[in-house]
Amino acid sequence: MAAAGAEAGGRAGQLKTSGLRHGWTTGACATAATKAAYTALLTGEFPDPVTITLPKGQQPAFALAAEQLTTESGVPAGAMAGVVKDAGDDPDVTHGALIRATVRPGGPGTGVVFRAGPGVGTVTKAGLPLAVGEPAINPVPRQMIRDAVAEAAAAHGGSGDVVVEISVDHGEEIARSTWNPRLGILGGLSILGTTGIVVPYSCSAWIDSIRRGVDVARAAGRTHVAGCTGSTSEKVAVAVHGLPEDALLDMGDFAGAVLKYLKRHPVPRLTIAGGFAKLSKLAHGHLDLHSARSQVDKGYLAELARRGGADEELAAAVAVANTGLEAVQLCRAAGVPLGDLVAEAARATALGVLLGSPVAVDVICIDRAGTVVGRAEPLGP
Repeated sequence: MAAAGAEAGGRAGQLKTSGLRHGWTTGACATAATKAAYTALLTGEFPDPVTITLPKGQQPAFALAAEQLTTESGVPAGAMAGVVKDAGDDPDVTHGALIRATVRPGGPGTGVVFRAGPGVGTVTKAGLPLAVGEPAINPVPRQMIRDAVAEAAAAHGGSGDVVVEISVDHGEEIARSTWNPRLGILGGLSILGTTGIVVPYSCSAWIDSIRRGVDVARAAGRTHVAGCTGSTSEKVAVAVHGLPEDALLDMGDFAGAVLKYLKRHPVPRLTIAGGFAKLSKLAHGHLDLHSARSQVDKGYLAELARRGGADEELAAAVAVANTGLEAVQLCRAAGVPLGDLVAEAARATALGVLLGSPVAVDVICIDRAGTVVGRAEPLGP
């Protein structure tokens, strides 16, 4: 595949300075496969490589990994082309997936009609940029595919009235590692991408998934959502509050992303649930809880312990504890509610980010086994 043209700044600028190799979105691969298949339907020949135009004008070329032309009575009746997704250096679960487009003639004046083939999901819940019942092919990839169909039609005398079926080999299996099932996209993957280019920065993809999760919860009428740092805290949030799956946000380390998006798109109640150590960082004002970008401050925990009644000997032990959980265990043994104090401080940080938005916040701190070690009851503006 040929490289896309470089840009001066933004995500492309980040890529240039990172030294990482960019890749292509599922939307770009589906567009290339569609253009190759429609060209073959019109001419009997598959262009290989096939060149497409991305939304910002880059023109990458894609090699074909699969092609098949079917005829009826000697007349082309359908064409399939496949492109293997190359995600570059991004840790993308769809890297290496074979994305196929099958193009068949459509009725006069119908334009491009989209279908979900094997391995591509169907939307079953509101709150996404597609109507319920539609194939999970997002708006920008749809427009890219329409543009590619129009280009091929103009070049080879076609009408542009086609049925385009996108499929992904093993897509349903791959989708189990994504947010799709929780978002109500069933049966496979989504065909995604706004630029056609994958910049190897997985944080942006995770944050985008958090935003889509909030959108789905709001569209479903949920009044209570939970931002959880992992699967154990998620189970605890469900056990405590009985929340349905589409009210659960896989927050990971991105507490700030949850809070900033809820500030603009409020839900009446937010539960933040997570490991004690991670939430102690939120308590101390950190919004990115990743270990590479923030650390547990034992001195801060010692100060909280003092506020909770710890004597100097206990505070000193907390300050040199091996882990945050060791600190909370030391305090628990002495009757000092360090877990609750951390939960309350984390709630204060969250409310500070929400800045008066109509969102009440409660916090649940757990240990590695899922035992609740700290709680802060709901508090709102």
